[in-house]
Order: sequence, then C-alpha cells, then structure tokens
Amino acid sequence: MNDGSLTPEGIRIHQPEDFAGMHKAGALAAQILDEVGPLVEPGTTTEALDSFIHDRIVEAGATSATIGYRGYQHASCISVNHVVCHGIPGGKVLNAGDILNIDVTVIVDGWYGDTSRMYVAGTPSVKARRLIQVTHDSLMRGIEAVRPGATFGDIGWAIQEYAEAQRMSVVRDFCGHGLGRVFHAPPNVLHFGRPGKGPRLEEGMFFTIEPMINLGRPDTKVLADDWTAVTRDKSLSAQFEHSIGVTATGAEIFTLSPAGRFFPDLG
Repeated sequence: MNDGSLTPEGIRIHQPEDFAGMHKAGALAAQILDEVGPLVEPGTTTEALDSFIHDRIVEAGATSATIGYRGYQHASCISVNHVVCHGIPGGKVLNAGDILNIDVTVIVDGWYGDTSRMYVAGTPSVKARRLIQVTHDSLMRGIEAVRPGATFGDIGWAIQEYAEAQRMSVVRDFCGHGLGRVFHAPPNVLHFGRPGKGPRLEEGMFFTIEPMINLGRPDTKVLADDWTAVTRDKSLSAQFEHSIGVTATGAEIFTLSPAGRFFPDLG
C-alpha cells in the first residue's frame, strides 16, 4: 500500500488507518437503515421515512451528505417500484406489495458512509421477490471479484454475467463511485464490463458497488425534477449498495448491517 497518492486514473489510495474512519461512517448509515425497516409498511409515506432518517442522523451527531448536495433537500433517496434511483421522498403512500430502495449517506468525522438496500411494504409478488434476490446476489458477486490485481472490468462482468443469466438487465446509465473524505470521486464503478479491462484494483482503494437490476430492459429516463430516474418500460427495478475498501486479500465491507438485516424479510 502506498502513501495516500493517486493512481494515474486519479483513484486515491488510502492508508491502513483510514479504514477505521470508513467503518465508523458506514456502520452508522447501516444502523439507520436497520432502524427504518420496521416503519416500511402499507400506508406509510416516503416523506415519513425520510423524516425518521433525518432525525436519526442528527441524533447521532452526524451530517447528511445529501441535504444541500446539488440542491437536494432530503436525507435519503427512496425509489419505489419502477424508480431506478434518486427517488425524492414525498407524500407518496406505500401500497401493499410495493418494493423500495432506501439510500442513505452520512458524514462522520469527515468520512462518508454510503449504502442502500431494498425493503417491501407487505408481501412482494413472486417476480419482485426474485428481482430482489438476484440484485442482492449480483452485488455480492461483484464484491467477491474485488482483490488487488483484478480490474474494475472483472467486477462489472461478475455482476452482468450473473444478472443476465437470470434474464434480467443491468442499468448502464448509473454506476458506483469512489468515496472517502469526499462523496464522489474516481473511479466510476460500472456494473457491466469485460474481464481484464479497466484500471487495476490496489489495496487502499475505497468505492461503492451498487448495481441496479431491472426485470425488463435496462433503459432509463430522468423525470422533469432532474433527479428521479425510472425504467423506460415501467418494469420493476431493484438496487443494493455497499461501500468497500480493497485489502491485501480482497474486500472489506464498511456498511454491513449491525443487525444482519441487509437482505429484507420477504415474508
């Protein structure tokens, strides 16, 4: 591991002691997502969920990374059913069977903890249940591909190969990203790719892997609010996200669920 310099691609290599800061930030973000879970039920609004998240961040003495980011005014993104990502919390009432991704990023002592996971209001349909499972497993296959000397193309291929074998599609319009003491930094972590392509992974790199998987086609569009991305064919979409650091032997996940609830109870 080098001394915190940048690779030729502009990817920062962090120090061993930096892992502790990322674990602290990641643990808070994951804990908040654990705590909001029981509130996800039919009749709840996404605005109410966001309000709970905001209050928990404040109570923890942390800062929301999203409030004020490019004009965004909420402590989370909540993406329901065919919303791919960046759904804005509001008065929408959850219906029985709705699936939703809740994405939270907190700042703790200058470090960014970024994670998202899926929830269900009530009991999901058979198709939604399978989509959630495949999306989760796609993320974990991407993480398993992380080790020094591998490439970012290896990560993308691991996700793409698995998802497409399940006859689902990988969203190409959005990607994971580097982070640390900044919210977004190089590299762009694509969730599709070719083995051996792209920058090589080095110990000390920090980034998110956050595949968005659709039941239908991969095409998306952004609505007039300039945030909400939806599937063009209105098919269901799901996403899971972890923040990780590259170690000498693989990947260290900073955003593990303290209560073991990263994967939802699907009823």
